[in-house]
Amino acid sequence: MPRLDDDELQDFLTSVPGVPARIGTVDDDGAPSVVPVWFLYDEGRVLITARARSAWWGHLRRDPRIAISIDEDGLPYRKVTVRGRIEVLNEPGEDDLWRETYRAMAARYVGAEAADRYLEVTIEEPRSLLGIALDGADVEVSTWRMPVRGEDPTGIWARRYYVAD
Repeated sequence: MPRLDDDELQDFLTSVPGVPARIGTVDDDGAPSVVPVWFLYDEGRVLITARARSAWWGHLRRDPRIAISIDEDGLPYRKVTVRGRIEVLNEPGEDDLWRETYRAMAARYVGAEAADRYLEVTIEEPRSLLGIALDGADVEVSTWRMPVRGEDPTGIWARRYYVAD
C-alpha cells in the first residue's frame, strides 16, 4: 500500500475530526491493554491525556512503552501506527499549564462550545499531558492508505502477503 508522505500525514492527523487514537499499554500482569482516546497532533507530536485515576495511566507510570493506532473508516483508509515510549509533558494536577491544549483537543471531537462545557464539568479531575514525537529516537512510525485515483492498484499489499510463484 502507498505510504503517507509528510504532507498527507500532517493533513490526516490535523484535519480529520473525531478520529480517536487507540493506545496500547502493558498492564500489571504483562498483558496488552488498549483504550480509545482523544488526541491532538502538534509540532510533530501526538499528544494525549490520561486522567490520574485511569488504569492505563498506572500502566504508563510503570512501563512507558506504547503502541498507537490511528485510522479512518472511509476511503482512502489512511492509517498510522506508532511504537515507542511516551513522554510525560505535564503531571496530573498541572492542568492549568496546558488547559488551552486540552481545550483544542476536546474541540476536535465535540466542537468549541461543547469543549468549553466539557472542561467546565471535568475541571476537578486531574489529568496528565503525554506526548510522543513522531521523529523521536526509538520511535517507529508506519503509515499507509489505499491507492487513490490514478495510482496503480495492483500490488498494494506488502510482498510478504502474496503467495510466492
